[in-house]
Amino acid sequence: MSTLHTVNKSPFERSALQACLGHAQASDSVLLIEDAVMAALSGNAFAAKLADAGQSMKLFVLGPDLKARGLDPAKVASGITVIDYDGFVDLAAENSTIHSWL
Repeated sequence: MSTLHTVNKSPFERSALQACLGHAQASDSVLLIEDAVMAALSGNAFAAKLADAGQSMKLFVLGPDLKARGLDPAKVASGITVIDYDGFVDLAAENSTIHSWL
């Protein structure tokens, strides 16, 4: 039984990502959407936390939200998979529960 965690707030403004990573289990998936996509870029203050989390859970970022914010998908940190809306739907279907961190 796995959970898809979606985080939509910038980690530079809110603590939703930190709370999510503290509660997510090893078999869970974390999807960064909307302003949370900023955390997925390599070299930022959250890169180490996400790299640690990626050792036990699957990490994703929504590509259209990166592009909408003028961010280059090629600069996403290793270990984080860029997906499109179809991939989002697939993740929702693959997981038994979805938890949105606001």
